[in-house]
Amino acid sequence: MATTRVAVAPMKAAQISKAAGDFEIVEREIPKPGAGHVLIKVLACGVCHSDVLTKEGLWPGIQFPRVPGHEVAGVIEELGEGVSGWRTGQRAGVGWHGGHDGTCLQCRRGDFRNCQNMKIAGISYDGGYQQYMVAPVEALTALPESLSDTDAAPLLCAGITTYNALRHSGAMPGDLVAVQGIGGLGHLAVQFANKFGYRVAAIGRGPENAALAKKLGANVYIDSKATNAAEALLKMGGAQVILATAPSSKAMSELFNGLGPNGKLMVIGAAFEPIEVAPVQLINGSRAIQGWASGTPADAEDTLRFAELSGVRPMIETYPLEKAGEAYARMMSGNAQFRVVLTM
Repeated sequence: MATTRVAVAPMKAAQISKAAGDFEIVEREIPKPGAGHVLIKVLACGVCHSDVLTKEGLWPGIQFPRVPGHEVAGVIEELGEGVSGWRTGQRAGVGWHGGHDGTCLQCRRGDFRNCQNMKIAGISYDGGYQQYMVAPVEALTALPESLSDTDAAPLLCAGITTYNALRHSGAMPGDLVAVQGIGGLGHLAVQFANKFGYRVAAIGRGPENAALAKKLGANVYIDSKATNAAEALLKMGGAQVILATAPSSKAMSELFNGLGPNGKLMVIGAAFEPIEVAPVQLINGSRAIQGWASGTPADAEDTLRFAELSGVRPMIETYPLEKAGEAYARMMSGNAQFRVVLTM
């Protein structure tokens, strides 16, 4: 049953009015959820590199003005008609998977992650860079009580992507797993890999991240500027999995030979240049390359529960909503340590 609306004051939103436009802090009326949707009071929203798809208008068919944001943590304020299983006042979040049609072939097979008409918060509809947002009920993720909103938000994209990729990689406890890149994705991947019981090799450029990588749970740190990282992995017996988190196709290509027999390069760092691997490199050792994208809200709940139990947490910098442009610039600079989160 729909609830009675209480909030009537206008809300603030950080919107993009045109492709490659600047962030504008505007006042809007609080939206009303339609059938099958809920209104969320946003308490925190992560600033993800994928928000560049909205900011620069790179996603095909995106419509403006648009409010970015797909790492949303908040509280359900109002239920639309026909919504069951959720209640007002319940903590909930929305990640990259912002809804699915339930009717395409992939959905009929239960593969909602690859829905042909998947919606994305901040691209298909207005996302979390605002004080209130409307989302389809199938996009909701329940948030554990012990996780703060600012910790939960990045786990709904960066967290689920690394957690889900690792748990589907085929690596077993005790296997050598290498994490390429100690950044927004990589610093979470190292933590998850350690908690999964892998022998973790963290790979970064330069010595400055060595101490942090060890603190996060890496057994060994490889400085790819000072040594051949692939050769270093082979000396350790070859990696069962290399999780490529930094968006550098060149770095991924150079690491491929560090895989052991039946090893797999798992790609989650979104780069646009081709990975250069010769067929003979795939054939020798029966090695593979696989891409992985995020996951469903159920996967997100698995991620959050595991983080809650294991102590995995993102390292974050927070900015108020009014400084969304500054927060976005900080994220894009590559200097943030390591996730940027807007607070309302």
